[in-house]
Amino acid sequence: MMRVFVTGATGWVGSAVVRELIGAGHQVRGLCRNPAKAAELAAAGAEVVEGSLQDLQGLRREAQAADGVVHLAFDHDFSRFAQNGADEAVSIEALGASLQGSERPLVVASGVALLAPGSVSSERSPSRPELAALPRNPEAALARLRARGVRGAAVRLAPTVHGHGDHGFVSRIIALARDKGVSPYIGDGANRWPAVHRLDAARLFRLALEQGADAGPFHAVAESGVPFRRIAELIGARLGLPAVSLSTEQAPAHFGWLAQFVGLDCPSSSEHTRAVLGWQPTQAELLADLDHPAYFAV
Repeated sequence: MMRVFVTGATGWVGSAVVRELIGAGHQVRGLCRNPAKAAELAAAGAEVVEGSLQDLQGLRREAQAADGVVHLAFDHDFSRFAQNGADEAVSIEALGASLQGSERPLVVASGVALLAPGSVSSERSPSRPELAALPRNPEAALARLRARGVRGAAVRLAPTVHGHGDHGFVSRIIALARDKGVSPYIGDGANRWPAVHRLDAARLFRLALEQGADAGPFHAVAESGVPFRRIAELIGARLGLPAVSLSTEQAPAHFGWLAQFVGLDCPSSSEHTRAVLGWQPTQAELLADLDHPAYFAV
């Protein structure tokens, strides 16, 4: 049994991680910045730590008292994305500083989407130089800590972490289709999105914490790449709307800032993750999960 401090403990992935850890017999203290969600966190069996990533002293104190840390928190306010990325890097540094000189692991959330656009990325794909300049780069902060002897690993999430109640990319795409009367894809729609169910992702975070801090990064990828056209066609069928092709130039008028993500071709492998941690996804795949009324309730 471990005492685990989890940031982002009430988020879409974080809440599933908390339940996964508790179900495996671990004790969890979860960071919660929203008092309205504190009751949900407590009901899950976790101890509530009220605060935010800006409370560096609190982060250091919690990490110092923990046997391991899972970092999932991030402010997704895109109007101040660069500042939020900088704040996250400082918070990861604060967490890691309290673990330095010990064997206690730090697991941070990252992503696969930008690793190798157009080709199949893997856990061993070399980092592209331009990634270092991104406003958000949790793996760079983790690498600095690992150079100082901190045991740490990144779990790279697929672009869509799905499940009933999903409020990420897919739910926004559904809302746009309903609002605008069409369910589009870009070009021929052959670009591929990796996917993972959030319960499978949660189990991977637990396994990485328990046994994989020195063998990462790991890929939370259950499906290597689902063609986006199939996603758009299923959404269209569910809403009774036509699935149509948009050019790259037309896409922003429908998708807004989401256009850059909708058009990504970013297939990814999780072969190393499965071999090292014995992780095997067991939940519904994306299209089967998406073909459910829960995604389309207004």
